[in-house]
Amino acid sequence: MLYPLLWMLASSFKPDDQIFNDSSIWPSSFSLGAYIRGWTGLQVQFGQFFWNSFIVATLSVIGNVLSCSLAAYAFSRLRFPGKNFWFALMLGTMMLPYHVTLIPQYVLFLNLDWVNTFLPLIVPKFLAADAFFIFLMVQFFRGIPRELDEAAMMDGCTPFQIYWKIILPLSVPVLATAAVFSFIWTWDDFFAPLIYLNDMGSYTVQLGLRSFVDSTGKSDWGALFAMSVLTLVPILLFFLLFQRLLIEGIATTGMKR
Repeated sequence: MLYPLLWMLASSFKPDDQIFNDSSIWPSSFSLGAYIRGWTGLQVQFGQFFWNSFIVATLSVIGNVLSCSLAAYAFSRLRFPGKNFWFALMLGTMMLPYHVTLIPQYVLFLNLDWVNTFLPLIVPKFLAADAFFIFLMVQFFRGIPRELDEAAMMDGCTPFQIYWKIILPLSVPVLATAAVFSFIWTWDDFFAPLIYLNDMGSYTVQLGLRSFVDSTGKSDWGALFAMSVLTLVPILLFFLLFQRLLIEGIATTGMKR
């Protein structure tokens, strides 16, 4: 499992003529030329791609955590007509392949004049579009004793105050789990930015990496490997920072307390 990563890391320091000719993991000579070419070799500096991905991923995390937790709170703690039907319908959307809804979504965003902007990548996250996170949070919220809700209602709390002051503080592990998965999936997403982003200045890191591969000419593999290594750093840091909460959220989801 680690060998391809080690090979990519070693190849990012090799001169171009040794990447595919030298089978050794340890480079015979080190060179930082690939990192310099990768960072400045395109029409847009690679730092711009990092900034674009950071904006999209951060707003997606905020949107998913807020909207999905609100929807999960409604499904798990509130009573309203047709709750079971709507919950089953929401679960059904998890079984639909992304490609089934691709064309209708594209037509919708095209008519809204959102194509070639970040809006198609961000706005759905604030509308609880990821049913997986709703399902995950519903299982966690059901494990929180309902006596807390009843006590809060006796003290005069509204349903939203119960959600904000009681449910969320007790749900940090599952919120962190949703945040980590949302960040990783958004940062690694290639297909959605490929569909909606046309201007190189708005590319995310995944589209920036693709720019190093030219099917009609010469591909800069050294720069591709070098920027791929840098692209992995934010994901590793984000995972290490929230590793404890991530494991706790997965381990306790759906358990009665």
